[in-house]
Amino acid sequence: MARMLLVFVLIVAVVAGLGFWGWFHFSSGSDGSSAHVTVSMDKGRIQKDKDKAVDKVQDLGHQEKEKVATTTQKAQE
Repeated sequence: MARMLLVFVLIVAVVAGLGFWGWFHFSSGSDGSSAHVTVSMDKGRIQKDKDKAVDKVQDLGHQEKEKVATTTQKAQE
């Protein structure tokens, strides 16, 4: 039971963190007898962040390839 609670808390923390990142927006309201909670997801922002991450990983890969090529050339000389 304690593990399930810990997992739940971690999931809530991740969702809240992503909400602060700008991926999710939370709003609430009430009409007297009931409360309403709305969660909106910004798919455009998620896609933009995903594309940025892919570009960074590809850039790191190219940098490492260049380092290996330079090291290989120096070793052959």
